[in-house]
Amino acid sequence: MARLPRIRRIAPVVAVLAASALAAGCGEEDIPFEEGTAEREAAVLFKENCGMCHTFDVAVSEGSSTDANDAERVDGPNFNQRQEDVQAVLYAIRNGGFSGAIMPVNIVTGEDAQRLAEFVAEYAGR
Repeated sequence: MARLPRIRRIAPVVAVLAASALAAGCGEEDIPFEEGTAEREAAVLFKENCGMCHTFDVAVSEGSSTDANDAERVDGPNFNQRQEDVQAVLYAIRNGGFSGAIMPVNIVTGEDAQRLAEFVAEYAGR
């Protein structure tokens, strides 16, 4: 079996890394909080860890369906519509959501979990 030239072997890896880097920063410029503020850090944290399943305008994330007819099991609550307190958000983070949820357990931990819970409690449902 002929060996592929080195460039052809690493090209797919480079492409995946480049796409990941682009996706990670995608849309952060639209987050409505000033650079360096606690709110912006929490919004970015939400977008990176929760935005694929939850919709939340202040974090520029559109993860959940807005139409009940095309919702999927992976659609988390839409935080533009649903309001939660800090303790409920911390419970969901630590336990993988609420009954029947498929959210990863401890998707964020420690200070990040607290910061995220306070952010969701402050801005959700507005």
